[in-house]
Amino acid sequence: MTDRTSGEPPATGAKGPDELRRQIERTRSELGDTVEELAGKMDVKGRARARAADLRDKAGAMTVQLRSSAAQAGHTVHDRATHAGHKVQDKAVKSGHKVQDRTLQAGHVTQGKASQTSAALERRAERSVPQPARPLVLAAVRHPRPALIVGAALAAVVVVSWRYPKK
Repeated sequence: MTDRTSGEPPATGAKGPDELRRQIERTRSELGDTVEELAGKMDVKGRARARAADLRDKAGAMTVQLRSSAAQAGHTVHDRATHAGHKVQDKAVKSGHKVQDRTLQAGHVTQGKASQTSAALERRAERSVPQPARPLVLAAVRHPRPALIVGAALAAVVVVSWRYPKK
């Protein structure tokens, strides 16, 4: 019998019974290995299961890697959105302060002009209104809202009396 795996020349014969037993054991072992190899090659189902297990392991590893990448991308997007939100908020605050400052400045200008107009009206009323009506006119100039309300009420009385005269 030739030994195809070890490359040794074929055994020519045993020199004794012990050597013959060793050759038989070695041949049985080699034959067993050869049968196992052939059985492994013939076990398509087993090989398919092994391949499927390998593919499952690879898919699991890829899933973990993809989840990690997605989480990292999510954190990056969150950080950028937060940064952009802070920028927008800062600009809104600055714009709000500008509007507030301009409104305050416009209010001061308007208040100053109103004071000037009020003082001019008081001076004019003191000079041009006759003495009996002067306190009433000065009170109306100093407090225009009640004067407007009283004037509107008087106008309503005049309109009603003119529209519905007594018969």
